[in-house]
Amino acid sequence: MLTIAVCVKQVTDPEAPLSLFAIAADGRHLVPPPGTPPVLSTFDENALEAALKIKDAVGSRVTVLSMGNKLAKPVLKKTLAAGADELILLEDEQFEDLDSNGTAMVLAATIDKLGGFDIVLCGRQAADTDAGQVGMGIAAKLGIPAVTLARKVEVTDTSVRVERILPYGHEVVEAAPPVLVTASNEIGELRFPPVKAVIAAQKVQPTVWGAADLGVDLARSTRANLVKFFVPARDILCEMIGGSPQEIANGITEVLKTRIV
Repeated sequence: MLTIAVCVKQVTDPEAPLSLFAIAADGRHLVPPPGTPPVLSTFDENALEAALKIKDAVGSRVTVLSMGNKLAKPVLKKTLAAGADELILLEDEQFEDLDSNGTAMVLAATIDKLGGFDIVLCGRQAADTDAGQVGMGIAAKLGIPAVTLARKVEVTDTSVRVERILPYGHEVVEAAPPVLVTASNEIGELRFPPVKAVIAAQKVQPTVWGAADLGVDLARSTRANLVKFFVPARDILCEMIGGSPQEIANGITEVLKTRIV
């Protein structure tokens, strides 16, 4: 049977109003609004939907991997309710504040431990950092080809066929498995699970592994070192410019020349 791994990340809800966030006393962490639960990164939900579409079409076993510390299990169990077959949580204090390289190292080690997959799916980028580096890092560490920005993923008898987004259209790329694919939002939103599946998923106890279980050495892995959050001071500029179209254009040009650095 075709095997698929989907890497998902738990993030602070990007739809929460920015005005309600606070900067912690150390200046290095954002404090979300009280009562705001974490959510799945939206692009990772696209990746899971791509996996479930393949499962619908040809049959497959879908395993979801999520890494971090103090993970919200009810949030991540949404993946099981949607149709994933297995959820593995990589939870350890050492996994907190890892950079893209460290995150890719842990996820690649997990995939190796599980014996590898035909397809590894990731979101095109995380909804919080927007870095878009982890997927490529996993592929590099596993030594497998990678295809980015997929709007459609299909499986044939011998290959994985991906429609890949370009600035002015798309291209079709085929690769023999194992292959890593990063999914874009054009794939579509994650399907809405039925209530019965949600209740059943909450009863499932996911597999939980730490750094010792994976045998990873994070001492040589760099960590994200956020120096300081700050709110930039902005002067509100509002200037009325009237006259003929030519006079308005000249006025705007002068404002841009004198006010914009």
